[in-house]
Amino acid sequence: MIKKLLGALALSLTCTLAFAEGGAHIDRAPDRITDLAALQNGAKLFVNYCLNCHSANSMRYNKLMDLGLTENEIKKNLLFSRDKVGDLMTISMTPEDAKKWFGAAPPDLSVIARAKSANFGPSGVDYIYTYLRGFYRNTTKKTGWDNTVFPSVAMPNVLWELEGPRTYTSIDVHQVADAQGNEHWERTTTVYDEAGFPSAKSEKLADYHGDATHTGRFDSADQKTYSEFESNVADLSNFLGWMAEPGQLLRKQIGVWVMLFLFLFLFVATRMNKAYWKHVR
Repeated sequence: MIKKLLGALALSLTCTLAFAEGGAHIDRAPDRITDLAALQNGAKLFVNYCLNCHSANSMRYNKLMDLGLTENEIKKNLLFSRDKVGDLMTISMTPEDAKKWFGAAPPDLSVIARAKSANFGPSGVDYIYTYLRGFYRNTTKKTGWDNTVFPSVAMPNVLWELEGPRTYTSIDVHQVADAQGNEHWERTTTVYDEAGFPSAKSEKLADYHGDATHTGRFDSADQKTYSEFESNVADLSNFLGWMAEPGQLLRKQIGVWVMLFLFLFLFVATRMNKAYWKHVR
């Protein structure tokens, strides 16, 4: 039985690692789940850039008061329509219109961080952090954008103004066949410039004996602007992680006290057991 459980655990870990490393590497996001200022900034970014198309039907605006915001601050800075502080974070766009315009209805983001979490692997916050930093311009796509984490995603890069200009270089090593049917390895390097126009160059690899690979890298024209963008993405990702489970901080605090109590109770029980049985041989 134990061997079966260990085998299942090993299989789960293997699948998780494949998920994390397949396609794009999932980067670890900065942990700001206890930083109220970062979470407040993430809430502002969410309302300004995400809530236009994505809803959060399980979250009410007044729940943001748990982040240290007052009701007046929420009304003044986060409510731009006739919504009230006690209302759910809904959008006016219907799923039918969304499917017509985008090809698929944008998902509700209430628990997206939990939905994207991998058991024993990257968290949903890590996934979102990597995904939002994985956009690059690509004029061959309908939206003019593509993504390294979610190739051919229907969503454009809504944070492009904060990101600044970037280029993306894609390097693929693969097998190709010539006119006579002879196969050989080839490296194709495709550079997507700041406007998204691709330029590709291929070269034959005569002495290559590996497997097919894909790698890519981003180059930013303004590193300072991109560093600020990364920080904003970290705040937004952590906010989505908090929104998926607003009570997680309290749950963890209670868990620590429960474990301390159990250890104390174990110590007392052990001493009592020893005292009770000390005269029994």
